[in-house]
Amino acid sequence: MNAEAKYEDGELQDAMEELSSAEDFLNFFDIPFDASVVHVNRLHIMQRFHDYLSQNEESVAQCEGNDNAMAAVYTALLTRAYQDFVESDALTEKVFKVFKMQGPQTTFVSVDSLLQE
Repeated sequence: MNAEAKYEDGELQDAMEELSSAEDFLNFFDIPFDASVVHVNRLHIMQRFHDYLSQNEESVAQCEGNDNAMAAVYTALLTRAYQDFVESDALTEKVFKVFKMQGPQTTFVSVDSLLQE
């Protein structure tokens, strides 16, 4: 079963529970992809997909009870997430917190505090 199929209410979520990798999601939603891009960026793609879902909660909520509309929204957002990493890279996209951290900060430690017992 793929995302183009007609779903009865609740079937989409049940089918998606079986998906475990970025490749599974991309195949399920019939999104063509370059395996080398996904291999390097799979976690980033899935996190960006999650971020897009969070940013589009209203659109997702409007699809409640309509699995076919929900599949269309998921397909559009996952395609967008994948394309972000086709056109850019993980360091530039800064999906994870570690990439968003500020530069190193200096902390003053006095010699007196080091010499105290």
